[in-house]
Order: sequence, then C-alpha cells, then structure tokens
Amino acid sequence: MVKNNTRKRFILFGISLFSFVFGAFVWNKVEQLPITIDMLNQAQKLFGLEFTQPQKEQMLTTLDKQAKIYQELRNLKLPNSVVPALNFNPIPVGFVDPDMRKYSSFKLSKLTTPVKLPADKAELAFYTIRELAELIRTKQITSVELTRFFLDRLKKYNAKLLFVVNFREELALNEAARADAEIKAGKYRGVLHGIPFGVKDLLSTSDTKTTFGAAPYRDQELKVDATVVKRLQDAGAILIAKLTLGELAMGETWFGGMTRNPWNITQGSSGSSAGPASSVSAGCLPFAIGSETLGSIVSPSDRCGVTGLRPSFGRVSKYGAMALSWSMDKLGPITHSVEDAAIVFNTIQGTDPKDLSTINWSFAYDGNVKKDLKGWKIGYLKTSFSNKYLNPVNDSVTLVKLKELGATLIPIELPSLPASAIGLVLDAEAGAAFQDLILDNRADMLAQQGKDSWPNVFRCAQFILAVEYINAQRARTLLIQQWYEKLKGLDLYVAPSFSSNLRLTNLTGNPCVVVPNGFKNGQPTSITFNGQLFGEGKTLEAAKIYQDATDFHKKHPSLNF
Repeated sequence: MVKNNTRKRFILFGISLFSFVFGAFVWNKVEQLPITIDMLNQAQKLFGLEFTQPQKEQMLTTLDKQAKIYQELRNLKLPNSVVPALNFNPIPVGFVDPDMRKYSSFKLSKLTTPVKLPADKAELAFYTIRELAELIRTKQITSVELTRFFLDRLKKYNAKLLFVVNFREELALNEAARADAEIKAGKYRGVLHGIPFGVKDLLSTSDTKTTFGAAPYRDQELKVDATVVKRLQDAGAILIAKLTLGELAMGETWFGGMTRNPWNITQGSSGSSAGPASSVSAGCLPFAIGSETLGSIVSPSDRCGVTGLRPSFGRVSKYGAMALSWSMDKLGPITHSVEDAAIVFNTIQGTDPKDLSTINWSFAYDGNVKKDLKGWKIGYLKTSFSNKYLNPVNDSVTLVKLKELGATLIPIELPSLPASAIGLVLDAEAGAAFQDLILDNRADMLAQQGKDSWPNVFRCAQFILAVEYINAQRARTLLIQQWYEKLKGLDLYVAPSFSSNLRLTNLTGNPCVVVPNGFKNGQPTSITFNGQLFGEGKTLEAAKIYQDATDFHKKHPSLNF
C-alpha cells in the first residue's frame, strides 16, 4: 500500500534499549544473556539518553523481566489478520459533516444516448461499467461472453505486463452463468450484475491463494472472503483474477517479476496497486480494487493513466485484507471514469462488524449535478502548483479549466507540523505486522533488499520505542485538527498528485480522487481532487464535472508490443 521508488524514508531511530541490546540474541534463538551496565552505556550514547549509575543499576532487573515478556509475546506467533486492541479515529474535534445532505443517496447520471454493442467487440475493452451494464441489462451481451472477453485479454497481455497472480477462470465462468440465469429470470441486481473485475492479491478469497505478492506467502490459503470481495459478489460482479502488487504492498516488483506500464513497457506500472492499475489501463478489466497506505492508488493511477478513488479512512472494511498499517490502510477502486469509481465505492463502503475501525457515515452522490462548478469553493495548494517538478503539466491548465467551469479558487498551504516525522507510525505498524519475517529470516526471501525496501524497514522498526510511536500518534492528532481548520469553508481542494499532500492526507485520512490530466512525453499525468473527511460525494461530483469537461480519460495505450 506504499507507492514505489519515489517514496522517501523518514525513520525516527528511537530505539528501545532492550531491542538494541538483545534483538540479535532473540532473532537467532541464542540463549538470552543478562543485561549489563556496559550494554546500557552503549545504548544510551546511540539514542541521546543519559541515566545516572544508580538509575542504570535500578533498570537492570526490570529490563531483564521485559526481555522475557517480549519473548513470551513473540511466541504467540500472531498472524497478520490479528488487529491491535486500539482503533484509529480520524475525526477532528468539532467536526461538521462536509456534505449538508446528511443522508445516503446514490443517483447515476442519465444516459443521453442508447448504448449499443459495437461492431468491433474489441472496443468493449474500454467501455465504462455503466456502458457494459447497459449492454447486459438490455441483453445485448451476456455476462459469460463478457467474462470470456476480459479473461482472453488478461491472458493475451499478461505475458508482457505481468499483472495477474492467479486466474479464477472456471469459478468466474460458473458465476457468470448464474448471473445470466438470474438476469434472464428478471432478478437483476443492479449496475454491477455480471460485470467482471479483479482485486489486488492482498484481499483474501476462500477459493484461491492470497500471496501478498511476496515469496514467503506465494502458497498461502486464508480460506476467508474479504468483505470487499463479498460485497461486490453480492452485487453480482464476477471476480476473474487476483492481481499483482509490489511485494507486501511496496512498488511494482513481486515474486513473479515487475508489473509493467501499458503506456511504456520499459517502465514499471508503479505501485503498490500495480496489477489493478495496469490491467484497467490496458482495457483488460472494467475495474479493480486497490489499496493505499502511502500512495498506492494515487501513484499507479498516475503512471497508468486511470482514475482512482482513495476513500476516507474507515469508509471501507479492511476485513480479509493484508495489514500493513492498521491506522493508515485504505481500500478503493481503480476504474476508467469517476462515475465508475462512484459505482464501486457505493457498493463496498459501509460499516462492518468484522472491522471495528469502520465508521458509520452517510454517502450521497448525484451524477446529474449541473455541468459546471459555479458556487463551489475549491482550494489549491499554491506552493505545490508553483513547483514544476511536482506539477509537470502547465499548472495553469487545471486552474484555468476550474475557473472556466465557474469555481471560486482559494489558495491554501499545508500545515506546519512535520508530516514526514509523524509518518513514523507507518514504519512501526508495518514492523509489527511483519515482525515474524525478521524473527525467522524469511525477509531474506523478498526480491527487494535495498536500504529503502521492506526487509531493512522492518528490521529498523524493531528498534522504534513504543513511547516514540505513541507520541507520533499524538502529533498526528494535532495534524488532523490543523488540517481540518485550514479546510473549513472549502468544498474540496486540488493538488498535484505528488507533493507533501500525499503523505499528509494519508495520515489525516482524507479522501482523494485521482484523474488523468494530460500527457508529458507521451506519458499520462494526473491531478488529485481532495475531499473533506467523509466528503467522497462532493469530491466525486466535482471530479466528474472536471473529467466530463476534458477527454484525457478517453485516451488509451496503443498496446503495440
């Protein structure tokens, strides 16, 4: 759930005395040695601590006891699916619902022309969910036909793009046949009925392996269905493939190779939602489910020229999903259009008794809102838009278009608190989630072994002080409050996809919609529409108005390779 090599490491080395001194003994299963004053002297020099001789002597017995406690906890061998007994809450003090509708409603845009089956069925590859649904609803095509079509495309392009981990061909065709039978009998479930899709292979399914994209887990069978998968299947959608992710949700490299960008196969797709973005971009799936902890929907959507929605924290159940950071992980759709993202989000959002971090909040979306932004107050990150590295497309293009659409633009700046330092919480939680890989040395099986790769991050995380982690979370509370105060009065704001905003909003839990926004040297670029907390409805509506006024999302890779 972390984006690829653009990710900078900001690790606070607040290292526990016990871990520093005894970690090597525990990891290698060597008999534990008693802690000595010399060990404490070395440790306190490294970490800027200073204790008196009597204080150090007093600490020895307690630290020896702690060593035994740590080992006792490690012996529990907690699986990744066990969540902490603490839940992160992103709601700031005094929070007011950003959407005055205060009720849930969902209205798709009206179709202006009838949807017809194209003479060249290859054109179906880039049809939207809405268009494909209309073909199924009007019985111009069956779900089985559509499922075979997308399975064939996945197989055709997978050899070059490497975006599939496992197919569900037989299961998917059987489910598609059942969908056709239901539709024929007049039991149409809705716009997703009979529509094929894929999921990032950190979402568990009871009938297929769930590999996390990593060699230590390539044969893992979890035997449960993730809530997101079940909700989509209950809506009639057909899961046809488990898709690649950079191993353990970083980058685009997994145990089978590197997932490629359909626009330029010399490049990786970015990640970690590599397979979802690459497959949708190549027209091999109408939509896919990705995840984000620190850019893993935004980054590959930008690279591959597709639309992505990163929901507010707590909007979508994470039950059945690999945990990287319990307080930062989010699941969301990658699609061809904003309205497609709204369709999928409407299906997967909502509370779940199996995930106590989910938050009950209304979602209202109207695809028929007026075609302009008159009356909308939209902020923009002034400093980021002035930075040509962060904003490779002429920054005036986006802002001018928003003005043409009638929006009132208001410059804003990021909070003063150090989001990069507060990001320590990700390293600490990831190190806990995958501590077992360090203790038994299976981290050595991972393909990426650089200083910024997970094995080294996990090792360093074993030395993060619990008190430093807690204080980082406390600072995060202030960050959330500061950002809420800065956004008051705005409907939403826009920002270049790559800026400090990306880390900030993943920490605060705010949602964003990333949309294609032009090209540079033949490569897609993007812009993000960022919402108030739980403001997905307004954010999707504004992004749709902007997307409908451009045609960037209608341009697709040639796939001539």
